[in-house]
Amino acid sequence: MVSLTKEGKKAEDVKEKSIPKKKLREKLVQQEREYNELREHMTRLQADFENYQKHVARDQQNIIKTANKDLVKDLLDTIDSLESAITSLKEKDGEAAKGLELIYGNLMKTLQKHGLRKIKAVGEKLDPYYHEVVMQEPSKKEEGTILEELQKGYTLNMNVIRHSKVKTAR
Repeated sequence: MVSLTKEGKKAEDVKEKSIPKKKLREKLVQQEREYNELREHMTRLQADFENYQKHVARDQQNIIKTANKDLVKDLLDTIDSLESAITSLKEKDGEAAKGLELIYGNLMKTLQKHGLRKIKAVGEKLDPYYHEVVMQEPSKKEEGTILEELQKGYTLNMNVIRHSKVKTAR
């Protein structure tokens, strides 16, 4: 005997059709789960890639700064020589000294534009991070006060590239 449903369909046919719907729902749920997993994975990959790009950009900036640091360190002796030449030329040939001062000024402006700064010394309190004590002498000034700068010190992008060599009060 064949049983019929209210719609007039065989019960067996309805059962066979309901099984695929259940499997389709399971398959849909599984595919939604896979889609969400893949979407999360893609989001993480995208974030990782953005972090990688930022890391590479920072590394490139550090390489440029390091390259500049080496170049500027090499130029410090030339700067010292220019300062000495200007001082000695002022006594002999004022016009030549003025020309050399212009060249020196242009060089220093260019280096300052790229982060070079002189370290303050005379009259300042000794700071071992910036100053290297070469000499000490008795003085009426407070102990550790810088009396004389024997060699100028410089920072490049807020990092010391040469300490000021100083004479301090004892």
